[in-house]
Amino acid sequence: MIQFAIVGMGFIADKHIAAIQNAEGANLLAICDTNPERLLIDDENVLKYTDLDKMLTENPQIDVVNICVPSGLHATLTKAVAKHKKHIVTEKPMALNSSDALEMMEIAKDAGVKLSIVHPNRYRPAIMEVRELMDAGKFGKISHANATVRWNRGQAYYDQAPWRGTKQFDGGVLMNQAIHNLDLLLWFMGPVKSVQGMVATRFRDIETEDVATALIEFESGALGVVEAATTVYPQNLEESLSIFGETASVKVSGKNAVFIDTWDVEGYSPEEVEALKTKIQNDPWGKKGHDCIIEDMVAAINEDRDPEVGGLDGYNPVRLIEAIIESSETGKRITFS
Repeated sequence: MIQFAIVGMGFIADKHIAAIQNAEGANLLAICDTNPERLLIDDENVLKYTDLDKMLTENPQIDVVNICVPSGLHATLTKAVAKHKKHIVTEKPMALNSSDALEMMEIAKDAGVKLSIVHPNRYRPAIMEVRELMDAGKFGKISHANATVRWNRGQAYYDQAPWRGTKQFDGGVLMNQAIHNLDLLLWFMGPVKSVQGMVATRFRDIETEDVATALIEFESGALGVVEAATTVYPQNLEESLSIFGETASVKVSGKNAVFIDTWDVEGYSPEEVEALKTKIQNDPWGKKGHDCIIEDMVAAINEDRDPEVGGLDGYNPVRLIEAIIESSETGKRITFS
C-alpha cells in the first residue's frame, strides 16, 4: 500500500483526496496546512498537521506527498519534501519560472525520488484519441496548430484569496488557466524554436495578464497560435485545440476541450467519424484526470519507472509562458536555445 500525504488543503486538495481514495493500492495517511481550520476531514484515521517537517519526521512510512499549495510555493515545498526522500505529486503549474522548475527536477533526481506534475487534461477521452492518431502518424506533416482558451474569471474570483493574480504566488491567465491547453499543445507539437507574444491586463485588478496571444515556431517547422483570456463576457465560451496536417484536420472543443468538433482524417469513413463523436459525446470526461495521475504514481513506484507526466512535462509549458511574457515586455521574438 502506497502511503500518501497532502500539503495544502485548499480547494484543489479535495480532488487529490478523492483520487487517492479511488486508487487501488493507495492510502491517505496524513494532511497538512498551516491553517488548522482547513484540516477538517471526515476520516478519523487521517493524521493532521500544521507543520510539514513534523509530519514527515514523525511518519517515515509516507511514500508520496501531494503539493497543493499556491503555485509560488511549489518549488520551496518540493525542496522540503525531497529532503525527506519522499516522492512528489505537485499541482500545475510546476513552478512560476523555468529556473525553479529546473531546480525542482534536479532536486528530485538528486534525492532519488519521482516527480509527477498534475496535467490531468491529457487523460480526457477526446485528447487520448488525438494522441493515438498522432502516435500512428495519421497527421502526416503538420502545418500548424491552435490552442485557445476563451474563459471568464470575474474580479470576485481573484478577490477570493490575496494570492490570486499575483506574480509571486499565482501568475495570470497563461500560468493558471491556459497552462493545461499549452501542455497539450506542446505534447502534440514538440519542442519550441521561437515565440513572439503579447500580453495585457485589460479588465481585472491583478498584477498579471488577463489576456494573451502568441505565435510559435516549433522545431519541426510547424507554426502555432495561442489565444488565452479570462475577459470573455459573460461566461466561459470555449477551450479548444486544433491540429492541421497533410492528411488530418482535428479540433477538440467545447466550453472545455472535451468534445470532437472536427475529425477529418484520411481513411476514416463518415460512419466511423460519427461513431467516434458519439462515443465521446456519451462519455466526454472519462476517468478523472487526478485519478489517473495518482494511479500512475502508484504504478511508477511499484514498477520503479518514471511517472507518465514528469518534471520535463511540467517545465516545458512554464518555459513557454515565460518566453511569451518576456517577448511581450521586450517586443522581441524569443528564441529557445
